[in-house]
Amino acid sequence: MSTVSSITGTSNQNASAESVIPAKTLNQEDFFKLLITQLTSQDPMKPLSNAEFMGQMAQFSSLEQTRSMDATISSLRNDQQMLQANSLIGRDVNLKLDSGVVQGTVTSVQIDEGTPKIVVNGAAYDLSTVLTISPAANTL
Repeated sequence: MSTVSSITGTSNQNASAESVIPAKTLNQEDFFKLLITQLTSQDPMKPLSNAEFMGQMAQFSSLEQTRSMDATISSLRNDQQMLQANSLIGRDVNLKLDSGVVQGTVTSVQIDEGTPKIVVNGAAYDLSTVLTISPAANTL
C-alpha cells in the first residue's frame, strides 16, 4: 500500500498581477479556415459526410444569428434606458447612494459612455440609483 504525503503551498503576495487577455471569439473567417483545414486534412478513406458538413454549417449559421440577435437586444436595451431617463425629466426623484439619499428634480439627461444618466442637483446619476419617482412639487 502506498502513502501520499501532505502537500503544502505558499502564496507569493508580491507576485505581479497578470493582464487578462479576453478570449477571441470565433468569427466567420476563422470558421471557414477551420473547415478548410478539416477538409484538407481528412482521411480520404473516411471523408466528411454531407450530413456532418451541413450540421456544422447549420451550427455556424445559428451562432451568427444569435450574435446578431444579441446586438439587436443590446441596442433595444440602450434605447429603452434612454426613453426611461427622458421620461424622468421634470420629475422629483429620490436616489440611493452609498453616502445616503439624494432628493431633487431631474433637469436633464447625459450620455456617459453610451449609458444615459439623469442630472439631479447638477450631478449625473445612474438610473439604477432611483428609489422613488413623483411628479414635480410645483405641478401638483
